[in-house]
Amino acid sequence: MKSAARLLSGLLLLAFAATASAADAAPAAAKPDLGKGQAKSNEVCVSCHTNDGSRGAPANPILQGQHPEYLVKQLTEFKGDKRPSPIMKGFASQLSEQDMKNVAAFYASKQAKPGFAKNKELVTLGEKIYRGGLPDREIAACAGCHGPSGAGIPSQYPRLAGQHADYTETQLKAFRIGVRNNPQMNGLTLKMTDKEISAVADYIAGLR
Repeated sequence: MKSAARLLSGLLLLAFAATASAADAAPAAAKPDLGKGQAKSNEVCVSCHTNDGSRGAPANPILQGQHPEYLVKQLTEFKGDKRPSPIMKGFASQLSEQDMKNVAAFYASKQAKPGFAKNKELVTLGEKIYRGGLPDREIAACAGCHGPSGAGIPSQYPRLAGQHADYTETQLKAFRIGVRNNPQMNGLTLKMTDKEISAVADYIAGLR
């Protein structure tokens, strides 16, 4: 019995040593490199998102100041067809996981420029929905997840403040028809009219 116990103990020690050696040999995850991120951005992303993710065409999102975790998640989903987009699929497929982290960190390091709401007639409705929701139809306030100022929560909810109203409106409608899949957003947008979506999108554009 004692010899069996000693043998078992020896085997456990060997297994532990092998595990520890493997862990020591595993390379540490590389930190994002802003320089490489900028270079890759200029190579792959610049045509649609400008050279620093700033206020380009209203149909394309502003990437400046966006949470890097969120950008990596979206690029990963484009590449894996979890978020369908023939255009973004092609670009994201050119990026490795480390490329995504570098590009995301580069865009996140930039200070987003403020935007402005343009539709004065809808701004009151947009503010009402964003800050308080529409309780009578069980539409939750956008601020509950994205924050009063639209700052969002890293890795969970994107920054919205200053985003192009055109882009935000398109994405909200994509959630409504199920082109983008997020149970919470799908459920909320299904209850919203075109006017309400336009109003909240325009209000978000002026958040800062």
